[in-house]
This record gives sequence, structure tokens and C-alpha cells, in this order.
Amino acid sequence: MQKRGFLSLLVMLLALCAFSLVPAKTSAQSAPLVYRLEIRDTIQPVTAWRLERAIAQANRDHAAALLIDLDTPGGLLESTRQMVGEILSSRVPVIVYISPAGARGGSAGFFLLESADIAAMAQGTNAGAAHPVLEGSTPDETMKQKMENDAAAFLRSYVTRRGRNVPVAEDAVRNSKAYSADEALAQHLIDLIAADDGQLLAALDGRKITRLDGSTLTLGLGKAQIVTIEPTIREKLLGHLANPNLALMLLVGGALLIYLEFNTPGTIVPGALGTVMVLLAIFALDLLPIRHTALLLLVAAAVLITLEVKFTSHGVLGLAGIVCLTFGTLTLVAAPIPEMGVHPGIAIGLSAGLGFITVMLLRLAIRARRRKFLIGPAALVGSDATTMDEIGAEGGVGHILVQGEIWEARAGAPIRSGSAVRVTGIDGDVLTVTSVVLATDN
Repeated sequence: MQKRGFLSLLVMLLALCAFSLVPAKTSAQSAPLVYRLEIRDTIQPVTAWRLERAIAQANRDHAAALLIDLDTPGGLLESTRQMVGEILSSRVPVIVYISPAGARGGSAGFFLLESADIAAMAQGTNAGAAHPVLEGSTPDETMKQKMENDAAAFLRSYVTRRGRNVPVAEDAVRNSKAYSADEALAQHLIDLIAADDGQLLAALDGRKITRLDGSTLTLGLGKAQIVTIEPTIREKLLGHLANPNLALMLLVGGALLIYLEFNTPGTIVPGALGTVMVLLAIFALDLLPIRHTALLLLVAAAVLITLEVKFTSHGVLGLAGIVCLTFGTLTLVAAPIPEMGVHPGIAIGLSAGLGFITVMLLRLAIRARRRKFLIGPAALVGSDATTMDEIGAEGGVGHILVQGEIWEARAGAPIRSGSAVRVTGIDGDVLTVTSVVLATDN
């Protein structure tokens, strides 16, 4: 009986412990989960891939919302369209928040801001200036109207559904208007202004929103648990490669290493490293809008620099090659915004350095190639030597010491043993020499 009573008491204690744990577990589970994605760079393919992964993760984990902390000068329209499509089709509500103070949602960032279920800004931020720019050139009036109308229609297609101010939003596209946080709130381009993420979520708790499909949803974000989605190693690497300055340096450095490998075969390391660098540069440039005329300038630069080495132009061809190289690198990336272009200082420095190094290496290579024909006896012509015995006249053959080797030699006049001579020619295996008069001190 005592044993049975002890077992009953033990079971009761275990049950009490289990019930005491249930409220804590339930409380942890009831806290809404908000995923947070930071975008603080230009809008390009890597940015679109990051957003796609974040939305997929938020949808998979049934998060209460996805919060995008945004600070961007703008970027590529194609990547912007892809990102807007991901936001509009997300099952999880998306909040786009331009922060902290000093941040901006310029150009492409304005399209992302207006596409969100909740658009918010911090004080001291701005958004707008979303006029489309044709990559790498100035469009004519007809093309300009087409681009403006297309971008404006794209913006209207979802701003209307979000219930925001369509004419004012469209003004940012057609007239490059930009708005401060207070102006955006007053003109109903955004839903609220908040100082930080915590204040933003607290203000949104219990708010009813209308989704793109017309359904309504009440946000439950009280005491939300914010989980930041960090970029993967792949995304970090691709993000750095998408920098046009780094891509250009990889391309130039890789080309020089590959040339060094061809110039001195067998070293292996420069060739392998140069190949990897060039492949990385090509992959990086594939992520960016490239101007084909700039590629032609780079090819022309290579041809002109090569011709400078082979023909005497007193530097004219080499200078023209460096000019082509400079303009080619400066205009290589057809950037819609300055932040996505090649920095002028880097382009000019790389072009001048590459042009100088290439000319020097090509000259050394051609000289080395010419020396290949001066091997064996022919290489001895012009060398100074010393007679080891007397060389007779009229074809008499003697011996000389030249460059550490003993050779048979003949001369047009008798030369005594131990005399200084110079090799003037070669007849079969016999060298022709002439006497050298050594200067003596008075």
C-alpha cells in the first residue's frame, strides 16, 4: 500500500510539473514571428534573389509579417519589377520601412515602397525621384514617353489597389518628384512614420489592412519576435561581385596574370589565378548592364597597344590605345544611377597602369623572341675575345677564347698570341676576327 501511495504521489508531481510548463510554452508559441530583411544597396539581381528567398522563408514559416528595412539610391528596372512581383504575390503581409534617419528610397526604392502592404518611413528620410532612365544613352522624345508611360502604368497597377494617392505617386515617375517622410504621409503615399522597428510594429498591432486580392487582414504584431534574415555566403559573394569597380579590377588583373603566364610558360600559378579572376569578372559583369560599344573600345585598345610595339609610331598608337581603354572602362557599365557605374578615378588609373604595363611586357616579349635567333656561333658575332695562339695570315687558323669557350678563328692579318680581338663573322665552324687596339694611358 505504501509503495502504491508513493507511486501515486510521484505521478501527481510529474503531472503538476508538466502543467506548469504548458503556459510558458504556449506563451512562447503565441508570440508573433516577424522576419526582417535589410536592403542597403543598389537594386540589382542579387537583391532580387535575397528578397525572393526571404519571402519564401516567411511564407513557409507562416510568419506574421516580413519587414524590409530599406535604404537604396535605386537600381535596375528589371530587378525592381521582379521584386515588386514577389511582394505583391506574398501570402505574408510585407512592410517596407525606409530607415534610419538619412536613408532614402530613391528611384527603384520608391516602387518597392508603394508595392508593400504597409509603407512606412522614419523621420529624416526621403523617397521618390523614380523617373526611368535608359541605360547608357539619352532617349529621343518618343522613347522617353514610352518609358514614362510604361513605368507609370506599372506603378498605377498596384498603387490603386493599395488605396494610395495615384496622381502624386505618378508625379514621382513623370517629373522625378521626391518627398520627405512628412510630405509622403500628408499626401497619402505611406501609412505611418515610426522612429524604429519596435515602434513601427507596436503601431501596426491590431491594424486592419486590405490585401491586393481585396481580402482584409488584421495584423497581430504585439510583442512580435523579430528574426533578421542574414545574407548567405553565396549572396555576400555575389553582392561584392556585382560592384562594377571590383569586377573591372578582377578583369584587368586577371588579363595581366594570363599574359604573364604566356610570356613565361610553366609558372602555372599566374595563369590559374588569372583565369579564375577573369571568369569571376565575366560572371560579375553578367549581373550588370554592359554597353557593347565599350567592349569594342576595349578590343580596339588591345589592337592599338599591340601595333605600338610592332611599329614605330613614337607613342601615337599606344596613346590612342590607352584613350580607347579609358573610355571603354568608363562606359563599360550602362548604369541607370551613378552608384552602379565605374568610378572615374579607378577607370583612369587602371587604364593608364594597364596600358603602361602591357606596352612594357610586349616590348620585352618581342626582344626575347628576337634573341631566339641569336643562338650558337651567330650569337658570338660582336663579342670580344683573346687569342690563345698565333693566328697566321692568308687563312691561317688559330684558337681564341670567347665567352668562356675555345673556338677556331682566322684573321686577315697575322695576330700574335694573347692579343685582344673581336669576332666579326663566322664561316662554317670557324670564326672571323679582327685585332682590337686597346687604349693606353699616356
